[in-house]
Amino acid sequence: MIAQEQAAIDKAVEVIIGDISALWITLAAILVFFMQAGFTLVEIGFTRSKNSGNIIMKNVMDLAVGSIMFWAIGYAIMYGSDLVGGGFFRSSPSNEGYFFFSAKDWHNLLFQTVFCATAATIVSGAIAGRTKFSTYLIFSAILTTIIYPISGSWYWPFDSNAWLNNAGFVDFAGSSVVHAVGGSAALVASILVGPRIGKYVNGKAQAIPGHNMAFGALGVFILWLGWFGFNGGSQLSWGGENTISATSVIINTNLAAAIGAIAALFFTWARYGMADISMTLNGALAGLVGITAGCGAVNAWGALAIGLFCGIVVVLSIELIDKKLKIDDPVGAISVHGVCGFLGTVFVGLFALDGGLFYGGTGKLLWVQFYGSLSYIIWAATTSFVVLFILKKTMGLRVSELEEVEGLDLHEHGIEAYPEHISLDK
Repeated sequence: MIAQEQAAIDKAVEVIIGDISALWITLAAILVFFMQAGFTLVEIGFTRSKNSGNIIMKNVMDLAVGSIMFWAIGYAIMYGSDLVGGGFFRSSPSNEGYFFFSAKDWHNLLFQTVFCATAATIVSGAIAGRTKFSTYLIFSAILTTIIYPISGSWYWPFDSNAWLNNAGFVDFAGSSVVHAVGGSAALVASILVGPRIGKYVNGKAQAIPGHNMAFGALGVFILWLGWFGFNGGSQLSWGGENTISATSVIINTNLAAAIGAIAALFFTWARYGMADISMTLNGALAGLVGITAGCGAVNAWGALAIGLFCGIVVVLSIELIDKKLKIDDPVGAISVHGVCGFLGTVFVGLFALDGGLFYGGTGKLLWVQFYGSLSYIIWAATTSFVVLFILKKTMGLRVSELEEVEGLDLHEHGIEAYPEHISLDK
């Protein structure tokens, strides 16, 4: 009798923990959903006012198109139980309910949907101010339906059929799975679209200041807040030890962002002779991206080290890409998400408490982290190039010179984000 009562109690506790975990994942997904507003504000603030409405539309459509396509197709490709191409990607049998999702774990669908939308919207900022809206919509749909779900299936199902999971790869919340994929796609898109008019004169990079740093700062604050759901929710459970783990992940996330901002501040202060606002904001984002892979694998000191490195590297990377490589990225998306996504993933091989080189590891984890992240970069860059090259030769990627000069708001959407008598650009 006692044994039966204890079994009943254990079952009830299990159900309660399951419900609380589903609630936590849902709340975390809502925070990540709110990050879309943060990305929108950062992109608007860091670019010219005449393209603000276009940026709003791209970010809204990233979420809208991504939500439909991931529900209909992407989730099944990423999480289905049937293997295709020896496990290169997945499919879902009809009784599983992942195509046109009808299974029961709706909270997981919501959580993964907003992650997918994040990967897509990274590209938006890197090609702001000169890209056709129609072409961008097609690319965003392909990224959320095919490119992101296929590479996501290599690791995040966390089962024996995910080849990077079998290799021991660690990417807790997506420094590579989400951010390096988006950053690599952004790099290819920026190259194929080309720089904004007036960005390079006689081979020299010209500054094109963003029109509203207040918007940029507000966007970073929203992203910083949303990242607590991005990383903390990736614990995928709440209760007991999982509560401790999830909250420690959130603390690691906050520490990395904080030190990333501080590192960028003092580095630019020493380098430029002034405290650079945009670089400091990007330093915080770099710390957030960098810690996303290892937030559940490192301690607080490891989080500080990763955030510190990323906060400095993002400044050097933005300079290199802009001035040496002459790739026009108005918001620094390639450096923040691509470069720091890769570095953050590799740094797990150094700072992870279990297997990290600085904690008694043999170097095996470091190697796995390196080739695992590189696999995501190569995949995203290659597939993005193929898709964008075809679009360039058929529909075209870039608006006309007149449209670019007068602004995409007017020519793509027939309205300006600001009244005519107000000009926020110098």
